Amino acid sequence: MKNRKLIVIPIMILVAAAAMWMLNKDYQQIDLLIRLLIAAGAALLSGVISYFLFKPEKEEQL
Repeated sequence: MKNRKLIVIPIMILVAAAAMWMLNKDYQQIDLLIRLLIAAGAALLSGVISYFLFKPEKEEQL
């Protein structure tokens, strides 16, 4: 559980930063609050997806 959080949190931060950069660069006419909500949604969605994709593998029992 702890290992997944070490991967998921930086991914969320990177996605939020990239989303804000892209929105500020290309869509300045959109209000700042809306841009923040879009970036937060993107970060949350990427965090959920990466949380489930980085599940630890079960050890084989012999």
